[in-house]
Amino acid sequence: MSGLVQYVVVRGDLLRSLSWPVGAVLAQACHASSAVLHRFGADENVKSYFAHLESMHKVVLEVQDEETLRSLAGKLTEASVDHHLWIEQPEGVPTALACKPYAKPDVQKYFKGLKLYK
Repeated sequence: MSGLVQYVVVRGDLLRSLSWPVGAVLAQACHASSAVLHRFGADENVKSYFAHLESMHKVVLEVQDEETLRSLAGKLTEASVDHHLWIEQPEGVPTALACKPYAKPDVQKYFKGLKLYK
């Protein structure tokens, strides 16, 4: 077991306020996760995460809206936490972000206070 976790954060307003279909919202989380794993594929944490496919650990969280998602992305950038902010095209709308896999204690503090996506 690698002991690594990948945090994925999705905008809650896509489903509730903007009436996106459930499948489209799920796709946003998948896009963000795939993108960050591709971008940082040479990273040792990513390699270790993939070496243990049967024990991958993801935590999918929710933020209220675009502003909150952008704010979180900014905090992660400032802290040098590798992540990818997914911008849905052609709309140009930020919908989700995912960080590369990290040891939970290394990044958990950035995601405290966020609730599991429901």
